[in-house]
Amino acid sequence: MPIFMIGIQRSGSNLLRLMLNELPEIAAPHPPHILQRMMPLVPRYGDLDRKKAFSLLVDDVCRLVESNPVPWEGVLLNRKSVAARCRKRSLLAVSGAVYDVMAEAWGAKTWCCKSLANIYYLPEIKDYFTDAKYIYLYRDGRDVATSFSKAVVGEKHFYHIAKEWNEAQQLALDFRKEVPAKRFFNLSYEDLTTETEKAVRALCGFLGVAYKSSMLEFYKSGEAKRAASASNLWENVTNPVMKQNSRKFLKEAREEDIRIFESVAGSSMDGLGYERLFAKKGEELNFGPDDIRRFDMENKRMKDEIRKHVDPADLERRSRQESVIKEIAAR
Repeated sequence: MPIFMIGIQRSGSNLLRLMLNELPEIAAPHPPHILQRMMPLVPRYGDLDRKKAFSLLVDDVCRLVESNPVPWEGVLLNRKSVAARCRKRSLLAVSGAVYDVMAEAWGAKTWCCKSLANIYYLPEIKDYFTDAKYIYLYRDGRDVATSFSKAVVGEKHFYHIAKEWNEAQQLALDFRKEVPAKRFFNLSYEDLTTETEKAVRALCGFLGVAYKSSMLEFYKSGEAKRAASASNLWENVTNPVMKQNSRKFLKEAREEDIRIFESVAGSSMDGLGYERLFAKKGEELNFGPDDIRRFDMENKRMKDEIRKHVDPADLERRSRQESVIKEIAAR
C-alpha cells in the first residue's frame, strides 16, 4: 500500500512527511521527484522492452536518487535488484522499486512519496499502484503565494502562482471523484497546524496505523536535521509546529496581489472553503496580453533577485540533480 501526497509545494508537505516518518510502518524520505524530472525524458530511451534501454533508465533513476539534496541514509541501490523488482518496464515501476528498496532499508512496511508534482501524473500512478492511498494536502493559496514569493524555488508573481495553485487543486478535486473514499484523505494545512494531534490521529486511522506521540516531536529527528541543513527552504522543520502560520498574506501581501490571486483561482478557493476578500464571485479582474507580459517581466525580475541571495552551498546541492538531468537530455 504505497502512499502518495498530492497538492502543491509550500503547503506543509515537509512537515507532514517528517511526522509520517516517525511511524515504524512508514518510510517517508525527502523526495528526488522522479516522475517530475524523468517523465519528460522517457521517450529518449526508446523501447523499454529492450534490456539495454531499460537498464539505462534504471541506472539514471538510481543516479538521480543518489544525488538528492537530502540523502537517503543507509540505502544502497543495486541496479540489478531494482530492475528485478519491476512488474513492468516503465518509469512508474522503477520509481516504485527504488522506494521499495528504501523502505526495506529503513525497516518499514510501506513508503510515502511526498513529491507533490505527482499531481500531474495521477492517471499513470493509479494504473500502476492499484492499491495506493492518497493524502491531498492543501493550504490557502494566498499563503502559498506569499511563501513562494520569498522561496528559492517556484514562481514569484501572484498571477503565476495562482494559475499553478488553481490547476493543482482542480486536478486533486477531480481525482478525488475517481478513487474510493477509503483511499483518499483530505487534509488542510490549517487543520494540520492548529489542531495537529486531532488531524494526525485521523490520518493514522485512514492509513491503518497506530498514532505515536513522537509524530508531534518530528523536529527532534535526525531526518529533520538533515533536511534543515540542506536548504533554507526547510529550516523550519527543526522547530515545533507553527500554530500561528496562517493568513500571513494579510500582513505580507499587497491588496493588488491578493485581488489578482482571487481573480485567477477563485473557483478553487470557493470549493475548498477559503473566503475571498477583494475579488468576490462575479467581480474578478480580467487580464489581457499586456497585463500578462507585465506580470511575466515582474516574475522574472523577482526570480533573479531571489537568486542573488541564495546560499551557494544550497545551489550546489540542487545542481547535482540538475546535472544528472542535463546529462540525460544531452545524451
